[in-house]
Amino acid sequence: MANGYFQLFSNEQGTYLRVFKATDGGEQVSVNEAGEYLHSQGIPYDLPTLNQGISMAVSGASSDMPVPLFGGQMPTPVNETYKMTISQDKMTATVRFYPASAAGMNLPPGARAAQGELVRDLNYNKVTHGIKNDVITQIFQNPQYCTDFVIAEGVMPRHGSNGHIEYLFNTHLDSKPALNEDGSVDFFNLNNICHCNAGQVLAKLTPEDRGEPGTNIMGEVIRPHDVKAVALKKTNNTSISEDKLTLTANVDGHVTLVEDKIFVANVYTVENVNSVTGNIEFEGSVVVTGNVFSNYSVKAKGNIEVRGVVEGAVLESGGDIIIDRGMKGMGRGTLKAENNIICQFIENAKVEAGGYVSSDAILHSQIMAANEITVTSKKGFITGGRVCAGNLINVKTLGSQMGSDTVVEVGVDPTMKIRIQKLQKRIAELNKDIKATQLILNTMAQKIASGVRISPDQIKNVQTMTIENKGRSDELDGAIDELELLQKQNERSGNAQVIVTGEVYSGTLIAIGDVSMTVRSSMSYCRFIKQGGEVKMTAI
Repeated sequence: MANGYFQLFSNEQGTYLRVFKATDGGEQVSVNEAGEYLHSQGIPYDLPTLNQGISMAVSGASSDMPVPLFGGQMPTPVNETYKMTISQDKMTATVRFYPASAAGMNLPPGARAAQGELVRDLNYNKVTHGIKNDVITQIFQNPQYCTDFVIAEGVMPRHGSNGHIEYLFNTHLDSKPALNEDGSVDFFNLNNICHCNAGQVLAKLTPEDRGEPGTNIMGEVIRPHDVKAVALKKTNNTSISEDKLTLTANVDGHVTLVEDKIFVANVYTVENVNSVTGNIEFEGSVVVTGNVFSNYSVKAKGNIEVRGVVEGAVLESGGDIIIDRGMKGMGRGTLKAENNIICQFIENAKVEAGGYVSSDAILHSQIMAANEITVTSKKGFITGGRVCAGNLINVKTLGSQMGSDTVVEVGVDPTMKIRIQKLQKRIAELNKDIKATQLILNTMAQKIASGVRISPDQIKNVQTMTIENKGRSDELDGAIDELELLQKQNERSGNAQVIVTGEVYSGTLIAIGDVSMTVRSSMSYCRFIKQGGEVKMTAI
């Protein structure tokens, strides 16, 4: 394969350009390239004539017909020459040779002087790296015209990759209590704790690969892309290997992942939470074999299990809360869990779960669950208070014959509702502050425009206020975007429903998403869904 090329010659009639066609699929002569070459040699030509002549030559219609340039001979012959090109990214230098005119001089094959001139041209262009001397020698031994030869080439950098950690334990626990054949709930065999043994490898680190730098033909170093480094973080009851690549548990216990840290904790066990123990705050899980008395608190990053009764106390868990015998809130008791809450009964308490709530009975309480609330045992009733779940409330008996105000809501994550309210309040505050500050800034701008002299302190205050107002505007934009997203999610009630497997009493208010209804008369074995913009009752 060889590219097409062209050659100048003169005779008594004038100066011409002879075109040699490409062979074996090579590139044909370009009119633009021929024009640039003639211009560089000071040879006059007519562009339409040149265009037509080259087109006819490469098409094969008249390959032997020379292309006329001008009448008269060239003042001096044109010698063999070349054009050197440095790529914009400085990674390659190419050379392209052009033949001498019919009366011109060719570079002698293998001439050291000519090769030296080419190398000097490279040096003149500051090309010092990756010069291909063997290619240069080959070019002069076997010249080819109108063909690019790479005579210098840089080395591209090898880009690396971010480091990452592989966790060798279950980082997403999601368990539910089993329902026994007699209708009771098994609160004991939940398998909701991720156990670990001493010596167990919990995580492996693959370090970041920083890659390797490259070098362009100017000898300049090209750095690889930046990568993110991560590291295993030692916490209590864990060890990191000497090479920093593995993290191991030191004790038998419970392992949890909190943000990017692995916690291994022995379960802290206490008989009662009272004046003897005081309040409890623990990094791992807590087991209370007896009761938690009023006015005390238990806070754990892991699970909390109470095998007795919780009175008017506060329990906060980064995992699950399990209470075998129930919660007597006395109007001040609070349960808050990042995951699930399982409690035999809940009375006069405030409860918030990031997962689901499961109980035998709920009386006069404020319950919020991001996912669902299940009260389907033999007793299985919700009476009084307000019970909210994101997707489902499944209950045997709902409301009361005594007419206790009972409100159930589904279709909206309760925490989302609270977040929407906070965002709306914050947006109103930001709008007020921005308008007030902008009014001051506008007043100052008018003073400056009218020629009023402003002191350095006033200028500094204006600059500070401008920066602060920009921060408020950015915060406002973010808050509006988040509010719009949450409101869209709020509008989609989806398949949210309330299922009553026993009886629902009159006076009970049922809300699904943004619509609600009050039950007018008692009914049994029914399902409440959102349909046609209303709450509808259907059979189970």
